[in-house]
Amino acid sequence: MSNSKKHKTTLYEVEGVTPLDKTSRVSVEKIKKRRLKDLTASEYVKKIFEGQVTSLSQAITLVESTNKKHQRIAQKIVKKCLPHSGNSIRIGITGVPGVGKSTFIETFGNHLTHAGIKVAVLAVDPSSSLNKGSILGDKTRMETLVRNPNVYIRPSASGKTLGGVTKKTRETILLCEAAGFDVILIETVGVGQSETAVHSMVDFFLLLKLAGAGDELQGIKRGIIEMADSIVINKADGDNIKFAKIAKNAFENALHLYPIKSNTWQPKVVICSALNDIGILEIWQLIKNYIKVTKSNQSFDEKRKEQEQFWLYDAINEQLNSQFYTDKKVKNELEKQLQLLAQKKTTPYEVASILLNLKK
Repeated sequence: MSNSKKHKTTLYEVEGVTPLDKTSRVSVEKIKKRRLKDLTASEYVKKIFEGQVTSLSQAITLVESTNKKHQRIAQKIVKKCLPHSGNSIRIGITGVPGVGKSTFIETFGNHLTHAGIKVAVLAVDPSSSLNKGSILGDKTRMETLVRNPNVYIRPSASGKTLGGVTKKTRETILLCEAAGFDVILIETVGVGQSETAVHSMVDFFLLLKLAGAGDELQGIKRGIIEMADSIVINKADGDNIKFAKIAKNAFENALHLYPIKSNTWQPKVVICSALNDIGILEIWQLIKNYIKVTKSNQSFDEKRKEQEQFWLYDAINEQLNSQFYTDKKVKNELEKQLQLLAQKKTTPYEVASILLNLKK
């Protein structure tokens, strides 16, 4: 008899081989009991307040889930955590692929924890536009940081969300703050100048750049550059130090072309080598100075209020979008209009008007 007929699944033991019993039965039972029990929102919140990262991870999974039941529980958890959030420093870190974001975060995070600071790293990994999958390999690249007991690393897939973050990154930040983390680092997918959504959820926006990679020319372009609170030229080591200094001057000259920010902060350009741990402490001091300046002139709190409003409108748009495309009338009419569009009997603008009128 062939294996395909004899076994119902592809997972089976080879006949004649007796596996050694090295499994702890006590541990197995504990895991089973833990998995069988569905926690309530209040139980999740209690464990989050106690700093239990396993429960924090489970709560974040509920937040990211599209399951209706999970979403209801997640909303309750987030709402209960709100009064205990907002006490951290939120730092967004972005840059093109290969700029050294993971290495920088690992070195930077280790410095913070040595100073007694608890750090949460929210690493956003790009999702495939074809099969929707994501590698989520950020923990692999942060070998020492992942073993640090004062660090929590949560990799998440970007999904369909543009802007370098996931759709639920903001809620995840709130949960991490409620769990007692002092600094939240948000590492974006690194897609370039369109990566601006992270700016609307962080206190300090750090842009990593490379020297000698054509990045100097980007300094005169508006977009992500003018949103940065600091530009850091990474990989300033070896023969690249000379080019890093040239890039630093180029970006400093470019920043003078932009108007002064409403918070009166003048963005700084610094060079560092995350690999060799050079210039990292200076960057942390720079961030602390920024927080001190913006809190003293009240722009820190004002920015957070503006961010709340931004995410309110974003949530409204998200729900309107969902309600529109799940409407039966819209779905049926959309199929008809797509056929007419393919036959060149109508235009996208006309189709949009027809579909929108169905919701009136």
